[in-house]
Amino acid sequence: MKKWKRSHTCGDLTKSAAGTEVTLLGWVDTRRDHGGLIFVDLRDRYGKTQIVFNPADQKQSSSKDFRSEYVVAVTGKVRVRPEGMSNTKMATGEIEVEAIECEVLSQAKTTPFQLDDDNVSEVLRLKYRYLDLRRDRMHKNLQLRHKLITGLRSALNENDFLEIETPILYKSTPEGARDYLVPSRVHPGSFYALPQSPQTLKQLLMVAGYDKYYQVARCFRDEDLRAERQPEFTQLDIEMSFVDVEDIMALNEKLIKKVWKDLRGYEIGEIPVMTYDEAMNTYGNDKPDTRFGLKFTDLTESLKDSGFKVFDDVSSRGGAIKGFAILGGATISRGAIDKYTELVKRSGAKGLVWIKWENDKVGSAVAKFFPEEKLKELVSACGGKQGDAAFIVADDWNITCAALAALRLQVGEELKLIDTSKDSFLWVVDFPLFDYSAEDKRWVAMHHPFTMMKEEHADILISGREEDYGKIRAKAYDLVCNGYEIAGGSIRIFRNEVQSAMFKALKISPEEAEKKFGYFLEALNYGTPPHGGIAWGLDRVAMILCNTEAIRDVIAFPKTSKATCMMSEAPTQVDRSQLLELGISLLRGPDKNL
Repeated sequence: MKKWKRSHTCGDLTKSAAGTEVTLLGWVDTRRDHGGLIFVDLRDRYGKTQIVFNPADQKQSSSKDFRSEYVVAVTGKVRVRPEGMSNTKMATGEIEVEAIECEVLSQAKTTPFQLDDDNVSEVLRLKYRYLDLRRDRMHKNLQLRHKLITGLRSALNENDFLEIETPILYKSTPEGARDYLVPSRVHPGSFYALPQSPQTLKQLLMVAGYDKYYQVARCFRDEDLRAERQPEFTQLDIEMSFVDVEDIMALNEKLIKKVWKDLRGYEIGEIPVMTYDEAMNTYGNDKPDTRFGLKFTDLTESLKDSGFKVFDDVSSRGGAIKGFAILGGATISRGAIDKYTELVKRSGAKGLVWIKWENDKVGSAVAKFFPEEKLKELVSACGGKQGDAAFIVADDWNITCAALAALRLQVGEELKLIDTSKDSFLWVVDFPLFDYSAEDKRWVAMHHPFTMMKEEHADILISGREEDYGKIRAKAYDLVCNGYEIAGGSIRIFRNEVQSAMFKALKISPEEAEKKFGYFLEALNYGTPPHGGIAWGLDRVAMILCNTEAIRDVIAFPKTSKATCMMSEAPTQVDRSQLLELGISLLRGPDKNL
């Protein structure tokens, strides 16, 4: 490479460079042989430049061998393209480079897919990820991700935050998802855990007096995956001392507005705030997509003692009857309704009540249980009228919410009710501190065991009134965008007696607390400031900004939904000698059951 030194990138050159001699290095994107001349679009991550070769020239003779994806070097003179020959689709489309000398630096096999094909299967894309990453779309996605992270870093640095790294090899504290464990050779039988979050470490930094901390942190969770989840992911982790909920929300609202202004080019405006209870009762989940309507109406009271056994049973046991109207929904087919019924059943509900009001007539599977006027009243109560339809679910509150939420999203997508031309933000606050686990028959932390309760509920926790734990609200907050939680955090417990009460409520014995969190509890005895923080899911934010629905599209080397890397085939077996060195024996092989 002593001979070939790049003078410009393939996205640099304009008419102002006409007449200058340049050296370009990159990949052959396309090659067109016009008899006496060869035209090549040379590509790098900055763009493309058209090169014109005369293979009869001895110094350009190797251009006859150029093929797609060959890596080549070219020296030539920039010239303005002939009138009418400009390519407005290329940033360098007004010029071309007349080659003087060229060389093939590296040859390439025929690629398993065309890089400009937008319909390549994801299996091929992930298996040959290094080729997929050459595609213009992936270039743009990763460049935008870079701008997102550097912009956030710059903004936090300007606000006196310190970027401090915390360990990757750390202590297992299994209170959330399953940990990824790393065996220690030096301490046989002992394990590190890859961090699910730097939670206790960032709190310890507050104890240490670093009142404004952030970190672009790699985190790991061994959990079932979805399109917006990966086993390893990146957080923007923020922690601050001497703050309350409003302070952290104000800072992060300022940050997200800057991100959207810089990378989307428009102002977000004021972000509305909604309580957890309102979000659940209105939309059925705590991260609602508010780009469209279909808000729920609570029908429990109006259908109490209706004479319809399903509704009466639900209301008598304290369940919930909710519904929503679909404008123009009277034309929805019976086949679609059957599909929607299966959807709510998969969410745990026993069935779906539908009512269609068309041409002053009402159709419904429950028509024989209600007079026509009552069915019209129910459509009206849900916000509908003649020509519309209403869907109603009756079950335990959490099941009703989950089933209707799934149905709302399905209907919104199928009927194209979602305004994809904009992004909709929402703060969700006042989460329950606890969630009851029927499986474990105990209360569990809805967020994590270091979350502070609201002051008015402190007595319930401190006094240990377990029957009232469901009433306690946390000083927790989530930032939602388009139905995705993109950031979440809380004010933390900073007094030992409150933390002890929290562990007691979670049925964590003093001995277990000492074993898992003894170092942290000890630190709380040495002057802990009030503090709180938040963590951004940077992969999800980048996914939204790149207008894609899978975070794999904004991660250079992602895993599949089965937590495997199709390119390297990780995870793989290791040599027996490595296992022996670590003192590990396997109870089962990769394809065998216990």
